Amino acid sequence: MASLMDRVRAYMRSPKGRQTVESAKRMARDPRNQHKARHFLDKFRSRRH
Repeated sequence: MASLMDRVRAYMRSPKGRQTVESAKRMARDPRNQHKARHFLDKFRSRRH
């Protein structure tokens, strides 16, 4: 049986996986999404202390 990492690698090499990566990169470049991510991380970090 294929390990989880093997299955992830196979997916990332597939056309659908490459499409997902490109979509994530596009979303990461959006300033609004960057702000949301920073806000979430700040909240997460402040809870841990």
